[in-house]
Amino acid sequence: MPALAPIRPLIGLAVRVPARLLRRHLAAQAQARSRRSLGRIDDHILRDIGLTRHEAEAEAARPAWNVPLHWRG
Repeated sequence: MPALAPIRPLIGLAVRVPARLLRRHLAAQAQARSRRSLGRIDDHILRDIGLTRHEAEAEAARPAWNVPLHWRG
């Protein structure tokens, strides 16, 4: 199998890249769901967690990919 030796690193990369993209896609979907849910929370619950209606709506309007750097792992 010496003919495969030069492409072995590429095979591993071909598996890792789609897996990484899938994880990022799933994380973005979860983030979008969380933000939509935040936009639907009642005002009295928002007060309990220390947010105003305006802050909740602003967060809900952010795109899923717009997250802090430390969340991106």
